[in-house]
Amino acid sequence: MHGLKRERGILFVISGPSGVGKNSVLTQLLKEVPGLCYSVSATTRQARKGEVDGVNYFFMTREQFLEKVETGDFLEHEEYVGNLYGTPRGYVEKELSEGCDIAMDIECRGAAQIKRMMPEAVLIFLTPPSMEELKARLLARSTDSQEAIEKRVKKAEVEMGEIYTYDYYVMNDDLRTAVEDIKKIIGAERLKVSRLKRPSVTK
Repeated sequence: MHGLKRERGILFVISGPSGVGKNSVLTQLLKEVPGLCYSVSATTRQARKGEVDGVNYFFMTREQFLEKVETGDFLEHEEYVGNLYGTPRGYVEKELSEGCDIAMDIECRGAAQIKRMMPEAVLIFLTPPSMEELKARLLARSTDSQEAIEKRVKKAEVEMGEIYTYDYYVMNDDLRTAVEDIKKIIGAERLKVSRLKRPSVTK
C-alpha cells in the first residue's frame, strides 16, 4: 500500500513453562498466519526417520556445534538429555533481512538469551490458567515420573516470575483463544510505523 514496506522481518519468541502448550500454539499459528516462518534449530542428536537436514533441524556433530558456540553463531543454546540444541544466528538474520517474520517456541532461559542478543525480538509469555492446571497437563502427558513432574512444576513457579521481562503475555486456558490473541499481537507488531523502511531522500 502506497509503497510502504517494513525494514526487516520480526522475530516472535513464544516462551513459558514446560507443559503450557507452546508447541501446540505455534503449530496453529504457522498454519494460520501468512508470512510467518518457523525457526529451524540446530542439534547434535541423530536425525530420526523422515527428518530432513535444514528442514526439521540443522544436524551437526558435537564438535561442530561447540565450535559455533565459541564463535557466537547461536542466539541461544542449551543441552537437553545429552544433546545440544541451539538457534543459529546466521539463519535467523538472513530470514529477517529478507523480510520474513520468524516464530519460535522456546524455554524461558533461551528466550532471555535471545533478548540479550536481539533486543528487538518480540517476546510473548504463554501462561497457564493456574499451576494446578499446568500440573494436570503434565500428568496427562504420561511421559514423566511423578518426581519429574514435581520438579517441572517447581521450575514453572520460578519461571512465572520472569513474566515481567516479556513484551506480552497470553493465557493458554483455551487453545483457540490463545492462538487468536497471539495473532492480534503479530498483526499489531506488523503495523508499527517504527518498522517501516523510510524512503530515500534525493536532492
